[in-house]
Amino acid sequence: MPSFERPEGSEVKSEDVTYACTSDLAGKLRGKGFPSVDFEARLARGVGWTPTNVQITCFDTIADSPYGALGDLALVPDPATRARIDFGDGGPVEDFVLGNVRHMDGRAWECCTRSILRAALGRLEAAAGVLLFGAFEHEFHMPGRDGPTGEGYTLSGFRSERPYAEALIAALRQAGITPDTVHREYGADQFELTVKPALGLAIADQAALFREIARGVAERLAKRVSFTPLRVPGSVGNGVHIHLSFRDGDDRPVAYDPAGPHGLSRSAGAFVAGVLRHIGTLVALTCPSVVSYQRLVPHRWSAAFNNLGIQDREAAVRICPVVAFDGSDPASQFNFEYRAADAAASPHLQLAAIVHAGAAGIEDGLPAPDATAEDLSLLSAAALSVRGLERLPSSLAEALDRLEADSVVRSWFPEGLIDIYLAHKRNEIAYLADRSEADICAAYAEVY
Repeated sequence: MPSFERPEGSEVKSEDVTYACTSDLAGKLRGKGFPSVDFEARLARGVGWTPTNVQITCFDTIADSPYGALGDLALVPDPATRARIDFGDGGPVEDFVLGNVRHMDGRAWECCTRSILRAALGRLEAAAGVLLFGAFEHEFHMPGRDGPTGEGYTLSGFRSERPYAEALIAALRQAGITPDTVHREYGADQFELTVKPALGLAIADQAALFREIARGVAERLAKRVSFTPLRVPGSVGNGVHIHLSFRDGDDRPVAYDPAGPHGLSRSAGAFVAGVLRHIGTLVALTCPSVVSYQRLVPHRWSAAFNNLGIQDREAAVRICPVVAFDGSDPASQFNFEYRAADAAASPHLQLAAIVHAGAAGIEDGLPAPDATAEDLSLLSAAALSVRGLERLPSSLAEALDRLEADSVVRSWFPEGLIDIYLAHKRNEIAYLADRSEADICAAYAEVY
């Protein structure tokens, strides 16, 4: 084939493409691109989507699907989620948008995670007259960086990746996400960047955008980031902490009551109680990888029991501190965080599960749970049971079995969704069968 030599100084013509995405059961953003000039038209009719795509696992295997080769759907962009980022390096503009998957008659598709979350938020508002306010807090590491030891939380550790951190902050702002803090985390080559809270659906939208923007910035700088729950057996993992609070219709904070137990208002206390009542099942959706369960053990600053803690980083739900010395209203700061989560999950499905559990607690009028303040791993199963406490599942397989048997949690989701999810995740487990722990960690580090 004859070669073509481009004249010096000439450029290949290009046209901007926007990628419409859905956050799927593997925690991936999948979708289709279209010429950006067609954006307005695509807001009306979307792009075509295939039902069986829902069964593409994080390892690109395809689990058993009830849809087979049949059916058609539309992935319709939501312009409020569009991230259009010019890195200023002369390269292509990053342009993608989240959307809702619909049947061809316009109905929400049963496996659209964004629609599932919207329904859960509606349930919460109906139960308590409140809107959810919160943010996802992400940890990630940079494979291949191989920084020196002694860098945890240090300025020198941050300085070594300052160009990346500052480029990421700039990209997030372009996407309409407000950065909060950034630091070099404790784990090897691990970092954390937090963002300001958002309202309702945007809480999960921001999380989905954040992960993809973090990857995009890294690629522009010839780096990589991974959000895998665990990169090496026994090492420090990457968690996701989901900070939550409530607002009323006038945007006033309503999760805090100085006279309530642990500062929780009545609705917030019932919400937390509902979450802890069901968390043994919820982890199948919020910690959905095989390696997730190596983090959910005592003394790893994660979560191992269904407990509430006050400023306790090993509690499943933690009441976060309120700064008292700056004169600000404590109600505006008050929040609690769900800690049994990681970035192998769709943030929309994670948040939907938590919100449904919390709304059920409010509907049932549950009292706020007591907070623990001791090492629960030292207590027997009988002693834990007396206090309504239990160990969380120790494996993804165990968590999936609990989800399959839990008719209450299953009833919160569209018909068929949980069975599809179970098949998806069990296919993922089968793909990893007979591999060593190190190989399994390496596989997840590659795909997340």
